[in-house]
Amino acid sequence: MKIWKWILAVIAAIGGAAVLAGTKNKKTYKQDVKENEEQVKVVQEKAAQAEAERIRLKKEKSKTKKKTAATKAQVEDTTSAKQTVKNFEQKYRKKL
Repeated sequence: MKIWKWILAVIAAIGGAAVLAGTKNKKTYKQDVKENEEQVKVVQEKAAQAEAERIRLKKEKSKTKKKTAATKAQVEDTTSAKQTVKNFEQKYRKKL
């Protein structure tokens, strides 16, 4: 009977050591999870800022394109005027 008690005590000691080791790992695991969650929050904030910046730049780009298109539409073609001046110079100016 005493041998069974000793064997049971050894098994209980081994089990207790395993439980203590498990709780220690659980604490470090929880700490690692907490740190990872903080890092995820930081990355999400940076991603949100980058997305907002991208949207702002896209709007700015479209405004610039519209402005450029409006300016180009107001500019008149000068090729005919240049041709008229050239013809006038050839016809009426004295050659040096």
